[in-house]
Amino acid sequence: MTQQNDNPVEAFKRSTAATVRAMSHRAEVQVGFSSDPPGLAGQRVRVPLPARDLNPADVAKLRGAADAVSLRLRHHDPLVHAHRLPLGDAARLAFDAMEQARCEALGAQHMTGVARNLEAALDDKYTRQGFDRFEDRGQVPLAEALRMIAREAMTGAPPPPAAAHAVDLWRPWIEEKLGKDLRGLAQHVPDQDSYARAVRRLLTDLDMEVGQEAEQEEEEQESKDSAESSESPEHGQTRGQDEDDSESESMASSEMQDSSEMGEGAEEGAGEEGDMEMGEGEGAEEPAGPGQPWRNDVNRRNEADPNAYKAFTTQFDEVVDAADLCDPAELERLRHLLDQQLQHLQGVISKLANRLQRRLMAKQQRSWSFDLEEGILDAARLARVVANPVLPLSFKAEKETDFRDTVVSLLIDNSGSMRGRPISIAAISADILARTLERCAVKVEVLGFTTRAWKGGQAREHWVASGKPANPGRLNDLRHIVYKAADMPWRRARKNLGLMLREGILKENIDGEALQWAYTRLLGRPEQRRILMVISDGAPVDDSTLSVNAGNYLERHLRQVIEHIETRSPVELVAIGIGHDVTRYYRRAVTIVDAEQLGGTMMNKLAELFDDDDRRGGRRRR
Repeated sequence: MTQQNDNPVEAFKRSTAATVRAMSHRAEVQVGFSSDPPGLAGQRVRVPLPARDLNPADVAKLRGAADAVSLRLRHHDPLVHAHRLPLGDAARLAFDAMEQARCEALGAQHMTGVARNLEAALDDKYTRQGFDRFEDRGQVPLAEALRMIAREAMTGAPPPPAAAHAVDLWRPWIEEKLGKDLRGLAQHVPDQDSYARAVRRLLTDLDMEVGQEAEQEEEEQESKDSAESSESPEHGQTRGQDEDDSESESMASSEMQDSSEMGEGAEEGAGEEGDMEMGEGEGAEEPAGPGQPWRNDVNRRNEADPNAYKAFTTQFDEVVDAADLCDPAELERLRHLLDQQLQHLQGVISKLANRLQRRLMAKQQRSWSFDLEEGILDAARLARVVANPVLPLSFKAEKETDFRDTVVSLLIDNSGSMRGRPISIAAISADILARTLERCAVKVEVLGFTTRAWKGGQAREHWVASGKPANPGRLNDLRHIVYKAADMPWRRARKNLGLMLREGILKENIDGEALQWAYTRLLGRPEQRRILMVISDGAPVDDSTLSVNAGNYLERHLRQVIEHIETRSPVELVAIGIGHDVTRYYRRAVTIVDAEQLGGTMMNKLAELFDDDDRRGGRRRR
């Protein structure tokens, strides 16, 4: 115990854990230190490991990460947050980021040391994510820009140095849309519910999908509350809450009545939005056209779903080899650039690759089938034949190793938000993983997905020329890139991987169709075991498509494709999210904050897949 007390690092850990419990007002919180990104799960808090030398810069970053989690625990109500959560995926990310800014603002306003720690942690986070190198607004996540601008409005503190330029790229557009409304957030900071309503109004002004009907009800309720509070300040709040409850009860009863009227057909609808549109259609009986008597939409079970995903045209889509997108000299230069970036990571990732190779090679132990009528003569059974010549000779044969009969497909997001450090690490990791698995006799293919143009290409032009019909579906030209085919040796594909570093390749991402494409390629493979690993940094985004369709149009299709692969296909699907949570889409997924963790995470997830297969096989054998 004396030795532990004398250890400065252990003493620092204990003081940090005590600080987290004190700041969060949660004595039961469990604090763990890990090399993984900081996070919060229930009553478990994860913070970074302290450096051995406890230098002031690293200490400030660690304390800032711990303070951010503590303030979230203390000032955040999950029920209020869930009640006010918007509908659209982009709106949810922005809503959550601005709620974190509110929690941190409450701590920074009252504690100067906490403000400095949070500043150090944020600056370190944005430096690792490459914000200081962004030159285009499309590279900067809107949610993070809103978080920094909201933080500035609530505390007066400018964005951290690493994010200052990136935030300035968004600032003119945001201030033009929101004006003085953003500066009014400061008055709502102490009240989470009031703050959430104000944020929802801001997101509506930014044309994000928030839920317009609910927003109108909130504004009407707020106007009623303000009027009543001016007349009767003592009873205004209670009366407003009673009216809120009565409204919610009446809405619930009307929804139950609608659902009972829709009956069994509503349960078989295509989705939540489709059901809502049918319900509205039932309420207003439209006159039938000539020869077309009106009938209930929910009974049209043999008709195509009007909300189903589709592409306006596919004639401009392309599946192209990486070598065809760049001349050989440029490809050689990009590969040299990738090798330069690989040098300082070579040691770390190579160790992980060697560890994976040892684990995989250990699964390739030779096994034999005995007492066969043909094959290799079993010398161990000759004594039995000599003792009794009536017995036949015994032969043996080596069994086929299931492990060798495997193909792995890496599907890498080539969207603009991956530009910089994330795409470099993805290319490096794919390069190392392809070499490692090739040494283990496992086939690997490396694929990428993006679009041919920003904000729609020839597909959108064709749609405009056709008169802009409603509900056109996907309005951009897909570009699916084959960096390495499964049957291509790594030495022939090594130059292709450098193409990911080329400016202009990374545009927008339509994940659902890319996942479907990679899945279809795997189905055509002869291997018995097929593994698909998706590396992405967030939800599908294509401005051209989302501007003329529902806000969750691409996301809904992605969920449908994932559900089919995970539940009704022989392909094993695993996903890795860089900087964004993908666990809400994929059952088997992991989210990393720092792109530097990608290589190790890829190796570990593949090792887990093979270990799980061994355990299943062991149970079957027993």
